Amino acid sequence: MSNPFQEAEGPQPPRQLKAPLEILANLRPLVDNHIPLTLRFHERAQRYQTFLLQLDNATLLLDELVPNDGERFLSNGEPFAIEAYYEGVRLSWETDDPVGATELDGVPCYRVALPAELTYHQRRNAYRALLKGSGEIAATLSGKRLAVELKGRLADISATGCKLVLGGDQRNGLQPGEVYDFVAMLPIGRIETKIELRHAHHDERSDLTHCGIRFHGMNGLLQRQVERFVFQLQREARRYQGGDEGRFSR
Repeated sequence: MSNPFQEAEGPQPPRQLKAPLEILANLRPLVDNHIPLTLRFHERAQRYQTFLLQLDNATLLLDELVPNDGERFLSNGEPFAIEAYYEGVRLSWETDDPVGATELDGVPCYRVALPAELTYHQRRNAYRALLKGSGEIAATLSGKRLAVELKGRLADISATGCKLVLGGDQRNGLQPGEVYDFVAMLPIGRIETKIELRHAHHDERSDLTHCGIRFHGMNGLLQRQVERFVFQLQREARRYQGGDEGRFSR
């Protein structure tokens, strides 16, 4: 079984994965990391959010849709497409197979056949270091377009950007493409720079807003400090796991 993460670094052309074991291997992180999925019915413009709750060799379990009016389209058997972004990779597939209503631990969900083909597209080329084991790293967003300073924590960092996690649903106050002031207290010291917000999504279950941000106009000295910090985390990860984790980001 080929492993897409072992390909050459950098953006790659889309690949069509057809081996069931390969498809399962690339979908499983969506379950383990509770990654939001975007679902769109072929004949409708509305986009819906869901999550992949469970999978096996033949089926997937999808969470309820948000907004929930899309669930009647599922029940009616309308074909749909799903996409998700994880560690610099876009995963997408389509299905016109019947969807069955079921439950998982008493929670309503939907049973869908494992896709016969999965599109795998690596779009980013900078190593992304997860910060779960580095203690909580506080960070803030501020700027003229924000009524109040937003306080949160970093979930990961690369040489070109990071993921910021904020409490509550902050989407109404944030505009993708907008430039904000950013401050983070890294182990190497305080970094202060402009950032561009790339995307923001709200996880209803945890009531957290996950923001993908890209460093904007960072000066050379600060850039080198961040690069050294990311490289240090990368070396530690390789030493711990016995090989490159293959995590890539913005």
